[in-house]
This record gives sequence, structure tokens and C-alpha cells, in this order.
Amino acid sequence: MWSLENLGRVRLSKHFYMRDFLYSEIGNYHRVQNLPRDPDLAIANGRQLCTQLLDPLEETFGRLAIRSGYRSPELNSYGNENKLNCARNDNPIECHIWDWADGDAAIAGTSLAIPWFADQYEAGRDWRDLAWWVHDYLPYSGMWFFPKLCAFNLDWRPMPHRMIGSYITPKGLLLRRGDAPSEDLAARQKRYADFPPFRGIRYP
Repeated sequence: MWSLENLGRVRLSKHFYMRDFLYSEIGNYHRVQNLPRDPDLAIANGRQLCTQLLDPLEETFGRLAIRSGYRSPELNSYGNENKLNCARNDNPIECHIWDWADGDAAIAGTSLAIPWFADQYEAGRDWRDLAWWVHDYLPYSGMWFFPKLCAFNLDWRPMPHRMIGSYITPKGLLLRRGDAPSEDLAARQKRYADFPPFRGIRYP
């Protein structure tokens, strides 16, 4: 039997614990609980998200700002019904419900901002520089970028879709599932040539 205290203490990866993803402004303000129906499945999928995607980001760019992590089906449904920027529970790109499905349909995602890149974005840098870096370095399934802080949804799936979309100009899909990138590797690499070395931060 899981207690909320023990659930929050579960370590998902080198840098992240389950507690890092349970906070919800919507849940707190509207008094909707944010607890997984299937904690073991949420943990298993969350570990994949953290070890494969978030740890490499943290070890390259430094601290990540988690904007919205895990959402229970009840919380996400409430957010959708009340127009609080939550997709429908059955929307294929809804990535916050980590215990919604198992097997090939499994998914775990989070909304995050990278302060290192947010500073450059505020100074006019193109969001696509970061999108192509993630595409070239990480086994992501989907990304969707937002204008504030260049925050983006990032998700993991066992069989990744490799899709990139954005609400920042140029809006729409930068990369459709199954398509090849619109820029070749050399052009993409020029975009992020000044980025820190991949996983270059060494922790004691």
C-alpha cells in the first residue's frame, strides 16, 4: 500500500524524485487531488522519462524548471473541462497522465523550461535551435513549444513518435511523425554549435 509520503520519496533517476512532479497549481487551488491510480505504472513510466530525457538535459544545461509534471486522470479531466490548458484524457498527445495506459501506449511527459535557454530566447533566439538539439541528442517522442519562457512539453514513449510542434512562430508542426527533418544535420548543428557539451556537467 502506497502512502503519499512514500510515493513522493521514490527516486526516479539520478536527479529526480516523484515529488518533483506531483505539485499542481490547478490541484491546489481547486482542491482536486493529484494522486496516481496505479503508482507502480506511474513510477515505471516516470523513470523512463527522467533517465532517458530529463537527466541528460539537466547534465547539459543545468537546473530544469518543471512547470507541470504528473496529472491524475481526475485532475487532468477537471483542467480540460474548465479550460485550464489541459488536453482531454484520451487525446493522443496528452502526456501528463503517466498511468493512463500500459505497453506500447505507455507515455510519461512533463512541461518544463530550461533557464539557460529561456534567457537566450528572451533575447531573440530561435526556439528551433533547442528543438533540433533535443531531436539530435535525445530519444524523445514528442515536443510542443509555448511562447512563455520557451517552455515545452516533452514526452517519452516506448516507441517514440518523433514529432515537434509549436505555438511560437513559425507555428504548427516542425516535424510530423514519420517525416525526416526539414534541415539536414549540418544545418541543425550550426544552430546549436554554441550549446554546452552534451552531459558535460559533472556532479560529485
